[in-house]
Amino acid sequence: MRKRPLKTKEPHRPLGPAWLRWGLALGGSLCMGLALGVAMQWVATGSLAEVWEWFTKWPTYLLLTGILYGLAVFALGALLGRIWLSAVLVGAAAMVLCLVDYFKNAINGTPLELADFGLAAQAGEVAGVAGELRPPTDFWMALIALTLCVVILVLVRRLTALTGRVRFLSGSVALALGLGLLSTQGAQAAGALFGVDMNTRLAAASSHDTYGLTLSLWRDCFLQAKKGPEGYGQAYMEDVLARIDELLSETDGASAETAAERPNIIMVLSESFYDLTRLPDLQYERDPLENFHALKSEGISGTFHSHYLGYGTGYLEMSMLYGITGLDFGAGTNICFLEDDFYQRFDALAEQYTRDGYRAEMLHGYNDSLYNRTVTYPMLGFSDLLFSADIQELGIEDTVYGGYYMRDAYLFQGVLDRMEAINDGGERAFLYAITMENHQPFDPEKFNYACQIGVTSETLGEEDMAIVRVMLEGITRADQALGALTDALRESDEPTIVVFFGDHRPNLFMTDGDTVYTKLGLCPANDTVDWTAEQINDLYATDYLIWANDAALLQGQAGTERESSITAIGPQLLELTGQPVSRYWALLEKVSQVCLTNTELYFVDGAGDPSTSAETADLSDEARELLSLRDDVLYDAMYGQQYITAAMNEPAP
Repeated sequence: MRKRPLKTKEPHRPLGPAWLRWGLALGGSLCMGLALGVAMQWVATGSLAEVWEWFTKWPTYLLLTGILYGLAVFALGALLGRIWLSAVLVGAAAMVLCLVDYFKNAINGTPLELADFGLAAQAGEVAGVAGELRPPTDFWMALIALTLCVVILVLVRRLTALTGRVRFLSGSVALALGLGLLSTQGAQAAGALFGVDMNTRLAAASSHDTYGLTLSLWRDCFLQAKKGPEGYGQAYMEDVLARIDELLSETDGASAETAAERPNIIMVLSESFYDLTRLPDLQYERDPLENFHALKSEGISGTFHSHYLGYGTGYLEMSMLYGITGLDFGAGTNICFLEDDFYQRFDALAEQYTRDGYRAEMLHGYNDSLYNRTVTYPMLGFSDLLFSADIQELGIEDTVYGGYYMRDAYLFQGVLDRMEAINDGGERAFLYAITMENHQPFDPEKFNYACQIGVTSETLGEEDMAIVRVMLEGITRADQALGALTDALRESDEPTIVVFFGDHRPNLFMTDGDTVYTKLGLCPANDTVDWTAEQINDLYATDYLIWANDAALLQGQAGTERESSITAIGPQLLELTGQPVSRYWALLEKVSQVCLTNTELYFVDGAGDPSTSAETADLSDEARELLSLRDDVLYDAMYGQQYITAAMNEPAP
C-alpha cells in the first residue's frame, strides 16, 4: 500500500488583500513612531502627566516626532519584510538615545546636544569617567509599554506583511520621504508645516523642553547656516581692520621691563575646582581651601565665569587657548572636531609665547582618548603632549594615583620637572596642566571613604552627605597640591607665574535624582529652563588665582580681585606679562573688558553682570561695536574669504 506523503507545515501566509496589509503596516508603523515619541518624553520628564501637558501644548511636535520614527519603522520593515522586527530595531535605537540624554542631563545638568556626537567614538571613555549609570524607573516602564506595542505587531504580523511589488514600492517611497526630511529643504518645509522654528538658535535645555529630544536634535541639523555681516566683502573687512587698528592704538602698550622679565608660565586647569565654602548650609570643621585663600592675598583672584556646569572641559580649553566659542559656528558644531586647518587660522595663546622663545607643553593626568587633543594641540603651538603614561615615565618617586585618577600633587611634580628641564635647555616654559583627581564620578568609595575634613548639613541626608564628602575631599586635595606647587616655586630662582582655575563646578548628582544645588535651594530644578540669569551665572562660576613667586611680576596687582572667565583669562595673562601679541589677541583683550561670557544660555558683561543674552544686556554702543568686530573677524576667518585673517595674526599696532 502506497503511503501518502506527509504534509509539511506551510509558513505563515499574509492575510487579506495587499491594500489592506499596506494600510495596516503603515498605520502600525506610525503608531509605533508615536509610541516612541511618548516613551522618550516620558523618560526625559519622568512623568506621563508632563508628557500629556507637553502634547496638549504642542501636539504637532509629537506628531512630527511620530512621523520621523514611523517612516524609519516602515522603510526598514519593508526592507526586512517584518514590521515588528523593524519596530524592535528602531525602538532599541531610540531608547538608547533617550537613555544617553537622561544620563547626560542627570550628571551634567544639560541635555544631549548635536555637538556631543563628536565624542561618539569615545563613548566608552566618557561613560568610564562618568561612573555607575543606572536607568531611571520611568525608563523600564516606558520599555515595558513599547514591548507591548511590539507584541501587538507580532500578533498581527500576517496582517502587516508586505510582499512583492508592494513591498518594494512601499520601502522606496518611505525611504525617499525619510531622506527628504533629512535634507535641508525638506526639513525647512516640514518645520514650517508643523510649526517648528528652523531659524532661531536655542539653548539645549530650552530646545528640549519645547521640541523634545528628537526634534531638538533634528532641527539643530538644519538650522539656517551662520550668516555673515551685511555688506560682507573685501572692502567691508578692510574697514573692519582699520577700525580695529584705530581702537588698538588707543591702548597703552605694556612696559618694556615687564616684557623683558619673561617668566615661566604654568597654567593649571583644576578639574571641578571651586570655592565650595560659598555653598549655604554646609559647615566645615576647618577651611578646606586654606592654601587657595591664603594665596589670594599674594595674587590676583576672583570669580571665574565658565560656559558649562559639570562637563565640557575640552570645549572650555578650546575657548581659552584659541579664543573661539560654540556661538562662532553653526548650531551643533563641536569646536574640538573642526577641520584641521581651522585651528591654524589664528595664532593661539601658546603661540603668543612660543614666538618669543618659549617652549609650550601640555600635561594631562589622564589618557589621550578624549576631545581630539592629540590632533588639535600640536596645531595650537604645543611641542609635546604628556599624558598619564608619559608623566609616569619622568621618574617621579611618589604615589601616582589618588582615588580613581592621578594625584594632582603627582601631576604638579611632572610640571616642575618639565619646567626645570626646559629652563636648563635655555628656554622659558609655557606649561598647561589638566588635573583629573577631582573628576567625577563622586562615588563614596572613590577615595576609599576618606575625608580629611568634617562637614555637616541641616538639609542633606546621610546618603547625600556621603557624596558631598567625596567632593570635599577632592577639592581639599587640589588645594593641598596647589600649596605644594607654590611652596616649591618659592624655592626656585626662576621667575614663574601660576594661573590656576576651575574649569566648571561638578554637577553633584544626588541619590534621588536631584543635585546638591537644587537641594540647597540654589536653583529650582536640574533643568536650566526655569533658571534665572543670576542663578546660571552663580552656578556656572568657579574661582581662579594668578600667583607669582616674585610679586613684582604681578605689576602691583597682588592682593587684588578681578572678575575673569574662560575667554578672558588668556588676554589677562598676556596683558600682565607684557607679551607682544597679535591683532587677534589684542582685540580679544578689548572684548574681554566688556564681555566675560557669551553662550546660548547666558551672557556676562565685563563687570560680571549676567543677562539672558547679549541682545538683552545693558551694553554701551562701544561694547556692542567690539562684539560686532569680533564676530566679523571670526566669520571672515572661519566661513568667509579670509580677507584680513593674515593681518589679524600680525603684531598689534
